[in-house]
Amino acid sequence: MKESDRKAGAILDAALPVFVRHGFRKTSMADIARAAGISRAALYLSFGSKEELFRAGSARAHARTMQSVEAALAGDGDVFSRIERAIAAFQRDLIAPFAGSADAAELFDANMALANDITLAARARLVTLLARVLADAQASDAITLDDLKASPTELAGIIVAATEGIKEAQVAGHNLLEDTQLFLRLMRQALTRSKRAS
Repeated sequence: MKESDRKAGAILDAALPVFVRHGFRKTSMADIARAAGISRAALYLSFGSKEELFRAGSARAHARTMQSVEAALAGDGDVFSRIERAIAAFQRDLIAPFAGSADAAELFDANMALANDITLAARARLVTLLARVLADAQASDAITLDDLKASPTELAGIIVAATEGIKEAQVAGHNLLEDTQLFLRLMRQALTRSKRAS
C-alpha cells in the first residue's frame, strides 16, 4: 500500500466517529483534522473538501463491505446461514456505524446525496451475489422457488429491499439485528415449506 493511501485511510478512519458524533452538516474539516492528529493544511492535501472526504469514506466502506459479503456467501453452511452472515456484514459495516448517531437520518441522506452511485452499485452487486447463491441452491434442490413464482433475482431484490426498510425502521428505534433476523427466519420458513410441499 502506498504511503498516500495509508495516510488517506487513517484520515477516513478518524473521520467516521466525528461524523457519527456531530452529523455531516456540523462536522468541520478542523474537527476531522484534530481527530486525525494532523493540521488542516495537511488534511486539505489529501481531501479538498468535506464532501470529497465523505464520498471517499463511503467508497472505501462499500468496497470493504462487499469483500466481507462475498466471503460470507462463499463460506460454509446452508444457503440461509450464508445469506444471514452476508446481510449481517452489510448492515454491520454500512448501516450500524451511523444508525446509532442522533444524526443518522442526516448521515444516510448525505451518503445518498454525495455517494449515490457508490451506494446503488453496492446494492446492485449485493442483489447479484444473493441471486447467484439462491440460484445455486435451487439448482442443487436445496430450495425451491416454484411455489413463490419468483426467480432468484426477484427474491434477492426483495431481500435487499426488505433490509433497506428494516434500516429505516431501526432509525426510528427498532433493533436492526433482531428485525433482520426475524425477516430472514420468515424467508427460511417460506422456502423450506415450499420445498417440503413440492
